[in-house]
Amino acid sequence: MKYLVTGAAGFIGNFVAERLCKEGHEVIGLDNLNDYYDPNLKLARLKRIEHFENFTFVKLDLADRENMAKLFAEEKFERVIHLAAQVGVRYSIENPMAYIDSNIVGFATILEGCRHNNVKHLVYASSSSVYGANKKIPFSTDDVVDHPVSLYAATKKSNELMAHTYSHLYDLPTTGLRFFTVYGPWGRPDMAPFLFTDAIVNDHPINVFNNGKMQRDFTYIDDIVEGVIRIQNIIPNKENNKVDEGSSNYKIYNIGNNQPVELETFINCIENALNKKANKNYMPMQDGDVVRTFADVDALEKAINFKPKTELQYGISEFVAWYKAYNKEAI
Repeated sequence: MKYLVTGAAGFIGNFVAERLCKEGHEVIGLDNLNDYYDPNLKLARLKRIEHFENFTFVKLDLADRENMAKLFAEEKFERVIHLAAQVGVRYSIENPMAYIDSNIVGFATILEGCRHNNVKHLVYASSSSVYGANKKIPFSTDDVVDHPVSLYAATKKSNELMAHTYSHLYDLPTTGLRFFTVYGPWGRPDMAPFLFTDAIVNDHPINVFNNGKMQRDFTYIDDIVEGVIRIQNIIPNKENNKVDEGSSNYKIYNIGNNQPVELETFINCIENALNKKANKNYMPMQDGDVVRTFADVDALEKAINFKPKTELQYGISEFVAWYKAYNKEAI
């Protein structure tokens, strides 16, 4: 089949594009290569997959309505996996308009492209951040998520609402995936595994927020990719989805490891992989952050007979090995 994968130079999008290419599909990978973090890392990710003859890279901004519409009209994608977004909870406090342009306007161009070009299934990235101030644990897709605590989370919840509308009005099959703290080789440098590893290696203190009283449902990249690939083959329709009669071709799933880990345990895993102790700087809770994430993945497992299961120590050791190779550190 012919796929559009947005965010192809990003962490998750790059691995998903690689998997689809290996399976023999034609993949158009889109990214705007912005400088939210080092574009050299994004370019290095692209080099991982540029050798595939069935892969084509397109540099384009999602908010470019005219050229996005042209791309859809010319390429006639069968399926779209939309993983591009302006990411980061804390940065959304500093630069909110970047999130509106990419995550709201950009998502609208994706929906319009799918609507007008007979795309068979749109799978898109949501986030565990949508659960915001929710107290019930574990987080379930049946929970009401009306209390986001960051603009990033609000844009992701908006994406789900927009997708629901297009599924209902235009009969477009859509599936949203709420990712829970994805990590692994080639991961983002603004996330804890990279930040902590880099700081420990360079003898810098690490900031441990909420005095370490945080839990995250860390999910390894291989598990995320497996979930995305399996779920994009399960196209929601009126026959196989009786949950939401108002829009029976719309679904939302959590993808998380279903095992929250204390921040101190997470740091210990990095210390063990590096064989080096961290210098910890304990800090109060930051605006826009949440104390705990914990995914209920029963619906995902029922749908695709799979749930994430990679142990944190293994995943962190794989990340650290990549970090050393990428940075050519003699540790």
